[in-house]
Amino acid sequence: MATPISLLLSSLASKSQQLVRNERQMLAASDDGAMMKLIQSTHAPDGRFVDVKPILQVIVNVLHHTIPNIDHAMNGGTGHIDALDDRTNSSAIDGALDALAYIVHKICCEVSCRCSGGADAHAATMGILNMLSSYSWDAKVVLTLAAFAVNFGEFWLIVQLCTSNSLAKSVALLKQLPDILEHSQTLKPRFDALNKLINAMIDVTKCIVEFTELPSEFISIGVPPLSIAMAHIPTATYWIIWSVVACAAQITGLVGMRHEFITSTSEAWELSSLAHKVSGIHEYLQSLLRLCYQRIDEEKLMEAFEDFKRTIETPQTDNLKILLKIFRKEETYYLLNPDKTKVLNDVLRRKHVLLLISDLDISQEEIRVLEALYKGERVSSELNYEILWLPIVDRSTWNDGYEQKFLSLQSIMPWYTVNHPFAFEPAVIKYIMEVWGFVKKPIAVTLDPKGKVLCPNALNMMWIWGNSAFPFSSEKEESFWKAEAWTLELLVDRLEPNLPTWVSQQKVVCFYGGVQMEWIESFTTATKGVAKALDIGLEMVYIGKNNAKERVKKITGLIKEKQLSHAWEDDNVWFFWNRLESMLYSKIQHGKTIENDAIKQEVMTMLAYDGSENGWAVFFTGSDEMVRANGDKVLSSMESFDKWEKLAKQMGFIPALRKQLEGITDDHHCTRLILPENSGGIPERVQCAECGRPMEMYFMYRCCVE
Repeated sequence: MATPISLLLSSLASKSQQLVRNERQMLAASDDGAMMKLIQSTHAPDGRFVDVKPILQVIVNVLHHTIPNIDHAMNGGTGHIDALDDRTNSSAIDGALDALAYIVHKICCEVSCRCSGGADAHAATMGILNMLSSYSWDAKVVLTLAAFAVNFGEFWLIVQLCTSNSLAKSVALLKQLPDILEHSQTLKPRFDALNKLINAMIDVTKCIVEFTELPSEFISIGVPPLSIAMAHIPTATYWIIWSVVACAAQITGLVGMRHEFITSTSEAWELSSLAHKVSGIHEYLQSLLRLCYQRIDEEKLMEAFEDFKRTIETPQTDNLKILLKIFRKEETYYLLNPDKTKVLNDVLRRKHVLLLISDLDISQEEIRVLEALYKGERVSSELNYEILWLPIVDRSTWNDGYEQKFLSLQSIMPWYTVNHPFAFEPAVIKYIMEVWGFVKKPIAVTLDPKGKVLCPNALNMMWIWGNSAFPFSSEKEESFWKAEAWTLELLVDRLEPNLPTWVSQQKVVCFYGGVQMEWIESFTTATKGVAKALDIGLEMVYIGKNNAKERVKKITGLIKEKQLSHAWEDDNVWFFWNRLESMLYSKIQHGKTIENDAIKQEVMTMLAYDGSENGWAVFFTGSDEMVRANGDKVLSSMESFDKWEKLAKQMGFIPALRKQLEGITDDHHCTRLILPENSGGIPERVQCAECGRPMEMYFMYRCCVE
């Protein structure tokens, strides 16, 4: 005949198994619309406010101090009590819990009674939701978790102290708690699963609370992704409360149980399944939270962007306010002066300032040419301006290599630089890229002493006219173009020191380029033969090819070795092509098209020649007569000089060559124009340099200029 104790234990086991079956069915069921309606039906908030943050901090303290002790005991150690690391404000906690102690106690009783009575977790969860109908969703989960922390904390305190404290031992006897430490290895799977579930519950609860604290001025509760998150929080609340009930049931189930029931693995499976589900909820809510913060950051960025835009567009008494706005508020606004000494931004107050904006790939040639301008005529009072380097870098990919590159560039720049590259406000970087048009190619934005933007990119006019374009305003640039014509001086500037002498001697000057050595030898030999036959003075200068530094250097060496012609050094080659690009972008910036601007048409033709792998040549005389052609045409003309020799002696070399070139037609030709993206924009319509037909636009991506 069964004893009363045996019947009681059998009854407890039966109820435990039934609970597991019911919970498995609920776990398998989807959170469908009907379930959502059921959960929402319990929600009738009356507007009361609960400061959940300090309460949650106490809960975390309790549970995060309990779990390590359980882990320690389960691994064979002796239970001990850690000193509570209380980082919360005691008065804040007392104030928050003062009016909530009763409801927390009521939830404790509800959970204990339902678990002892063997009620299924769904019914218990709905009961608690009804009890907390007046509270917000975040308050529901925090108060329920607080009740669990009380029960769980008390349980573990008794388990810990029962071997060393007589009061705890007596309470443990009355509760008929088994010797947890004695059965630590048997109970380990259950407590491991319990710990995972508790951690998942805390994570989801923190997430729910975090959603309620998002700044409403930057994100609306009725707009995704926050609206999506708020729609899922009721379900998340349901499963947190369900999990509290399941955890409490596991603790209650240990009371009075014999060893054979302690060894049951079904409870551990249930807890693991719940932990997996709650962790999944946390991952989903966390992904929505990240999207919310992304939206908030975007809104903050736009607000700061508009603020900086207003500052730039509003007349100022001096430029200091704008200079300060460029940097993060937490920065100390230190700059390095040309002597590499730390100074404050106010050293640039009421001065003409060029904001040199680039990434860390700014070329050495660019720095050297700009340095020559900065240290040249600038010293006169009329040309007194300062340069401030603003490097735009990607913080996410920053490493020691980039750090060394930044420091190296900073060390060779003879002007003001920032102390470190992360000093700028993100909104300012956005403005630099979207309004001033910085992409990859360096730009220089000019600020006058009052902070007015005179030009969004002064480098174009600096490369073309140097310091004579000071104060580097768009109006000054426009006036310069009105006085310009397509001449030898505009094309070559001061890059060829012998040019004035050659012009005075009325020599024909030929500039040519390309990277095919066979063509270069054939062309120079044939052209010299033509000049000799006509008895005219001829000077030829090789100016290489853009973005082919190593190949050009090799060819330049061969040209000098074989004495084929003059040849420029690296810096001159770079500056020549960069000036041509600057001319094009300057023209585009001022709205000039090919149809109404001869200079722009000639510049694009020269750049198109350079885009081809073939050679090219342009001939000038001192009278500004000019003729140009691609490599095949001009070489063919020189090699067939006997056909137009008589005409050349009658008309002159350049007019005759032009007529000869006009008579040559190509059945097929391929002309390319390769332009780096620049603040000036990309021309929408480009005519072929050979036939004049509109060229098709393609996109080219390349990481190497060689």
